Amino acid sequence: MRILHMLLLFLFLMLQGAAGQVFPRLDNSCSIQNGRCFPGICRRPYYWIGTCSNGFSCCRRGWSS
Repeated sequence: MRILHMLLLFLFLMLQGAAGQVFPRLDNSCSIQNGRCFPGICRRPYYWIGTCSNGFSCCRRGWSS
């Protein structure tokens, strides 16, 4: 019976750690500025407005004429 409790505890801890990888946290600082996170540099029609928490570039779409 003690082994069952340890197995359930181990399973719970594994699932709890995996939940953070399956459902990534949104980067609010970029989305508040109406931007999106892109790896590398911003390309047209986007321009750089900051850096996301994961190190990506926070880019916002430029005005189209």
